[in-house]
Amino acid sequence: MSKRKNPLKEMSFQRSGCPLACALDVIGDKWSLLIVRDLFFGKHRFSEFQSSDEGITTNILAERLTRLERAGLVEKRLYQKRPPRYEYHLSESGHALRPILKTYVTWARTHIPGTDASAE
Repeated sequence: MSKRKNPLKEMSFQRSGCPLACALDVIGDKWSLLIVRDLFFGKHRFSEFQSSDEGITTNILAERLTRLERAGLVEKRLYQKRPPRYEYHLSESGHALRPILKTYVTWARTHIPGTDASAE
């Protein structure tokens, strides 16, 4: 059984060796965790991500999906050949973010008034 290559080992983390700083370099921008959230909710196609309430623009969405794919958190799968269209799915590494997202949700429900109690 061959080991899969870890794309994160090939990335450059020049800010510091701090684990939190390195994690933020991968998923700490304004949009990445929202895309991961949508993947957990079953969204897989570009148009589905665009329909989220936060209103991500197409250029930012495309860039973040590419970045998440390069980091090995998302896998891109062709679902239509002409024109080529892709679906996005969480990798094993991406699925490992579930408890982190749940912790964010719990914190927000506790400390930020008006957050949606039904959002998970």
